[in-house]
Amino acid sequence: MLNMMFLTNSWLSSFNQPGLCITMATLLHYFLLAAFTWMCLESVHFYLALVKVFNVYVPKYILKCCIAGWGIPAIVITLVLIINKDFYGNGSHSKSNPYSNFCWIQDNVVFYISVVAYFFLIFLTNTAMFVTVLHQIHSVKSRTQKRSRFWKR
Repeated sequence: MLNMMFLTNSWLSSFNQPGLCITMATLLHYFLLAAFTWMCLESVHFYLALVKVFNVYVPKYILKCCIAGWGIPAIVITLVLIINKDFYGNGSHSKSNPYSNFCWIQDNVVFYISVVAYFFLIFLTNTAMFVTVLHQIHSVKSRTQKRSRFWKR
């Protein structure tokens, strides 16, 4: 859906309908945040599968992942819309080219908080999970090498 919203955004912004543009910008923002959130959930799943291998039963795990994956971005979008729906709008990158219009976040502060900071938080979480998984794999490998040397002696 993120790709679909991105590809149709410029075309739909050419209609100069504020409501349509706010809807497109909102959907584009939502699906972008949802993609980031699902990426984070994948790293958490990776961590659970490779580090916390045994005795990891989370009741209704898929339901909780779906609520987090689709719900957290919805909360962010709802907050932005509650504060001011005019944060979304039609922006042009070039005055000479009318086809460069794009429905997106118009306020830089909102963009940096709701997209850049959100991505940075996801990136830090994914990096922490990745380092933890690498450490676990390395420790398992070194333990098996020690055992094999012991048995060879």
